[in-house]
Amino acid sequence: MLSFLFRDAKVIPIASQDKDPEVLAGAYDRIATELENGQLVCLFPEGAITRDGQLQPFRHGIERIVERTPVPVVPMALVGLWGSFFSRRWGRAMSRPFRRVWSRVSVVIGEPVPPEEVTAERLAEEVAALGGWPTPEPAATEEVAGVTPSGA
Repeated sequence: MLSFLFRDAKVIPIASQDKDPEVLAGAYDRIATELENGQLVCLFPEGAITRDGQLQPFRHGIERIVERTPVPVVPMALVGLWGSFFSRRWGRAMSRPFRRVWSRVSVVIGEPVPPEEVTAERLAEEVAALGGWPTPEPAATEEVAGVTPSGA
């Protein structure tokens, strides 16, 4: 259904190391290429859409990405998504477009974090502060979430 949008937006498919190590390795390679070519990459480090409206632990893939391609990371919070068309508040996400399409969603942008200071925990703290949420507990895995380079 959304394959054309994902293709045009240059969405990079991601899988956990446990589920598909080849897809994960390919994603890291493509992210590095995009960053080396001066593109922006949008990362959703939680790994999934929240089921309770709270910020979830950030996966550690961001650390691996920045270690390989040292770039500043700009933390951003998407505020107001809970209860929108894109949330799971009333069941499956993106399933009731006319009921939930008119939510007011804001993007709150923080200051860039230098590559040498990037950790999943630091970024989770920054995003939590931007969105007014409690800071989540640290993630226990090395997984990374969905990644989208922008500037296509």
